[in-house]
Amino acid sequence: MASARTFEVGRAAERTTLRSATVCALLVLMSVLVKAAHGADGKEIATNGNGREAPACSVCHGEHGEGRPDAAYPGLAGLDSEYLVRQLNAFAEGSRDSETMRPVARALSAGERQAVARFYAGLTAPATAKPDKADEKVVAIGAVLASRGDWQKGLPGCGQCHGAAGQGVGNTFPKLAGQSAGYITSQLKAWKDGKRTNDPLRLMTGISGKLDDGQIAAVAAYYASLPSTPTAATILQGSKP
Repeated sequence: MASARTFEVGRAAERTTLRSATVCALLVLMSVLVKAAHGADGKEIATNGNGREAPACSVCHGEHGEGRPDAAYPGLAGLDSEYLVRQLNAFAEGSRDSETMRPVARALSAGERQAVARFYAGLTAPATAKPDKADEKVVAIGAVLASRGDWQKGLPGCGQCHGAAGQGVGNTFPKLAGQSAGYITSQLKAWKDGKRTNDPLRLMTGISGKLDDGQIAAVAAYYASLPSTPTAATILQGSKP
């Protein structure tokens, strides 16, 4: 009888030990999953890549997210994080065409895309060296298009969506001020040619289709001439009708 009781006690202890081990294993697995979901380091990825197929973002977008105007690579510093995530998703899905960004976006997990976006959103856009100054008349034409539009063509002013002095509005309409003329031109032409289709309600597709090449160049020159970090004067000037 004593041997039977000893056996049962031993079996109970084994079951308790097994349950404890199972609980511990589950806790470890949950910890790994949580870390994978939330532990991506945006700064590390931006600086060194993700250790797989995504290279360092800084190679094209600058050490501080300032972009590379000489190569028409955009500045990312200070852009809304949700907007940046949507762009990475669009590159991965193909609704925004780019031979450079498609493989990079696809190599980033959902958590890594969010981490990179949060990192760049938290940066202050640094001052960058401006390319050769654009013709003042061209910039002036762009300023009128940005503030008033061209109602004969059914074009609203860019500032109605992108804000005074191109500082952006919310997580849908990005900041344009300080982006290079080359980058803005390339994106307007991408919408016009149907190579970029991720605009909400196809707003930019409709607008870009009404812009001629001269107007595209003028708008791009105007926004490129503005400082990335606004002053009260530039915001006031950008809000004039």
